[in-house]
Amino acid sequence: MTILDTLNEAQGLVGRYWKEEQSPEQARILGCARDVLIFISATGQPYRFEDYRERLQAGNPSRLAATTEELVRRAADFFEQLRGESQSERERALALVIIDALHFIDSTGQLDDFKRYSRELDSNEPPRVVASFDTREQAEAWLRNHPSPPHCASILIAGRYHTVAYDRETNGRYLPPSRELEYYLASLEQDSPPAAVASFDTLQEAEAWLSAQPAPPRRAWVRISGEVYLAVYHPNVNHRALYPLSLADGFEINTDVEPGSA
Repeated sequence: MTILDTLNEAQGLVGRYWKEEQSPEQARILGCARDVLIFISATGQPYRFEDYRERLQAGNPSRLAATTEELVRRAADFFEQLRGESQSERERALALVIIDALHFIDSTGQLDDFKRYSRELDSNEPPRVVASFDTREQAEAWLRNHPSPPHCASILIAGRYHTVAYDRETNGRYLPPSRELEYYLASLEQDSPPAAVASFDTLQEAEAWLSAQPAPPRRAWVRISGEVYLAVYHPNVNHRALYPLSLADGFEINTDVEPGSA
């Protein structure tokens, strides 16, 4: 089983404990566990996390620091209790994956970035990207020369999402196109029907407007020549983009997925 399979299965464990009728405290704890597993994949760190777990198994136990975010501490305590009470060996193993994930972001100094990422998820901001390139040639050169590519993270190439696929056993490096943006646009249109904050005659006018914003919107609907676009700012790569809503045409949203599942 690959580390991605393990992370996905751990997401399933969170989903099994997510209930329609649950306390706000349990919702926060399970949401924290869900988000930390997503964060590890979205930031391209599955292999780094796998190496971290191997070091733990080699006899280097991890401890939460005194400054650890309280929610992270409570989430770790919840899954420690689950490990002690569960009769399922696999469930105990997956609970340990979640505990290790919580310790991982703490011990690697990523708590602040994780909190920012959780806020991005809560406010339904566009999927995070770790880099942006104007051309595929630029992206391929970056990937070819990267000492440890961010496996499974998203990047932008000419305004379209691609996934960084890296197999460190073979050193295989690929940039397959992703439909993450299409899914996001379709979901956003369903949850937040477009109400344009500005209208433009041409794409160039819209790009000039977006470039001139001192505090660009993380996301805002605009109209360009009568067509709906999403104006987006990706702060971690300082990139501004205009995504046509037409990309989501024909894309169906599965509304049956549980909040805690992958």
